[in-house]
Amino acid sequence: MIPNITRGSRMGGLMVYLASTDADKTKNAHTEPHLVAGDAAIMAWYDDGVLDRVDALAIAKHLDRPRKNFGVEMKVKNFEWDAAKKERIHVGYKDASVWHCSMSLRAEEGALTDQQWGDIANDFMDSMGFTETSGKAQCRWAAINHGTSENGNHHIHLAVSLVREDGTKASTHGDYKRAQETCRELEVKYGLEQLSTVHAARGYDQAEKATAIRDEREMHRSSLARKVRASASASATEAEFVRRARGTGLLVRPRYAKNTTDVIVGYSVAERPKRGERPIWFGGGTLASDLKLGALREEWMDTPHLATEAAVEWDAAARNKRTISKTGSENGTPPAEMWVEYTRNATALADQLRTIPRDDHATWAKAARDVSGAFAAWSYRLEPRPGPLAATAAELSRTAQLRAPRQHSKPVALPSIAGTAMLFMAASSKNKTAAQTALMVQLINTAFAVYEMHQQSGRTREAQRIRAVVEQQLAPFTGTMPEALLVGAAQQSATEAAVPPRAIDIARRGMVPIRPGSAVPATPTPATPTKTYQPSRRDSGPGLDR
Repeated sequence: MIPNITRGSRMGGLMVYLASTDADKTKNAHTEPHLVAGDAAIMAWYDDGVLDRVDALAIAKHLDRPRKNFGVEMKVKNFEWDAAKKERIHVGYKDASVWHCSMSLRAEEGALTDQQWGDIANDFMDSMGFTETSGKAQCRWAAINHGTSENGNHHIHLAVSLVREDGTKASTHGDYKRAQETCRELEVKYGLEQLSTVHAARGYDQAEKATAIRDEREMHRSSLARKVRASASASATEAEFVRRARGTGLLVRPRYAKNTTDVIVGYSVAERPKRGERPIWFGGGTLASDLKLGALREEWMDTPHLATEAAVEWDAAARNKRTISKTGSENGTPPAEMWVEYTRNATALADQLRTIPRDDHATWAKAARDVSGAFAAWSYRLEPRPGPLAATAAELSRTAQLRAPRQHSKPVALPSIAGTAMLFMAASSKNKTAAQTALMVQLINTAFAVYEMHQQSGRTREAQRIRAVVEQQLAPFTGTMPEALLVGAAQQSATEAAVPPRAIDIARRGMVPIRPGSAVPATPTPATPTKTYQPSRRDSGPGLDR
């Protein structure tokens, strides 16, 4: 359940909007707006009948009466954007006696009854301290249900007057955090889908989605995130990342620290626009929290020489000039032995992840980021349109994004699969090979370990999403891979052999399908990853993304 809080000064305007069924005056089409809960007086006067404009104004008058009777003013700081300073500045104060919160469910959860919403609304108001259970005079409030949003989300709206019935002011200190915590408690109490308090993916604007649907294309944000993730995971240095990202067709530009032209603290990317159109830029942090430049730099080698090389490539990208280096590793073809090495490492990673504590969020996020990057790279190589590989990369990327990464310790050392993305991006053709099959199954095995972690942690939503994408999209994809023999397993019966193994079953058993004559050994053994000293950004000066 997702709460969204706003503040305002016009109770009448809010109530008229919530009761309106005029599609030209509302963001979503409202159908049969009606009360599901409210303070005692409101519920004594009104039933669950459909509200009209007259009803809305009468309810607003009731809610606003304490403020008017006592002549109370409630103000909050008002900020405006200063284009010259490029920051929000304090320009005074504005009235804000109206507290508005929408509470919505995901479309997949369906709809709740009015009785259920009413119970949830009352519990929520009690927990937020707006009712007499706080030991203070109550705030007047009303909860309105006006149907399902255009995205299919069933929801209600709470309209609250922050002036209590005795003329005192209700405190809203920490209301955003308290609302989130309350929703998590209500999810458990009412058996609703429990949203994660650990992971959080970036959202998108409705207009952005509508434009993509109109143009019959993928949203730029999704396409950009996948290409950036693939490029970052495949790169050993920052300069290589810039070149790889540009090689996927992206426009790339650096963001410099204030008052400098050489200290790079962030970046933006855009899809190359059609003739006559302007590019739409997205900052790395707006694509995903783990795609900020500071987060990416933690995975790359860093020396003064490499920092200089990166600055040169960033400058070329900013000027839309050709890449500087023509001899980077992205231009070479990796030896066949590397497929063996990274298959071994992926096998070891999947095994070791099952020994990692479920609350070591940083380590799990690191593993999910690496595996997501590998699937993103393979998607870039094989899929002209987003398919099962892209879907898997997107789903695992959710686990790679922590709500508050600074609150977690550094991840523990794990077998390295960072170069896996490089192998897929450097594949000489789009033909699938047995070596790819072997490596993919171990990546699926790792994805299944992430699924188990969420399942055992009680995050059923995340677990179900990962399992669904593996079973429903990756499993059919495995049927298109080269035929393989199952090593280390009992001989299959003729009936079993005729049925293509599901990816999720392969992952559970940890089997590695190998074609006869494959270079991959029959009994993979964990390879000890090479440890490279990587100086921190402190050793090479400022430049972390904020």
